Amino acid sequence: VQLQASGGGLVQAGGSLRLSCVASGPPESGNTMGWFRQAPGKEREFVAAISWNGVVKYYGDSVQGQAIISRDNAKNTVALQMNRLKPEDTAVYYCASRRLSSTASERSANAYDLWGQGTQVTVSS
Repeated sequence: VQLQASGGGLVQAGGSLRLSCVASGPPESGNTMGWFRQAPGKEREFVAAISWNGVVKYYGDSVQGQAIISRDNAKNTVALQMNRLKPEDTAVYYCASRRLSSTASERSANAYDLWGQGTQVTVSS
């Protein structure tokens, strides 16, 4: 299975973007999907994660109230809606699939073993 992220682009501050991540095959039953981002010179940062059934959602402190994660298992997709974008949201955004056997937190990149190639989001002031 491979993950393909898309939807990034250049947007003005205050705008919105909807990122999408498509899996090439059915997601592993029970897995959590996540989004991370990495800005130049910074560590990879947790953005959001969603449980298999879509009921449980996690958000990073820096995107609380700004991001909405969703998934459609029938379409093998996970989406990240980012609203009220700020220049500091500029980064490459990655989707990832969490290992079922992982004991690491959903907020930790170490919990994920399958990553998409990333999509660039640039927010201009």
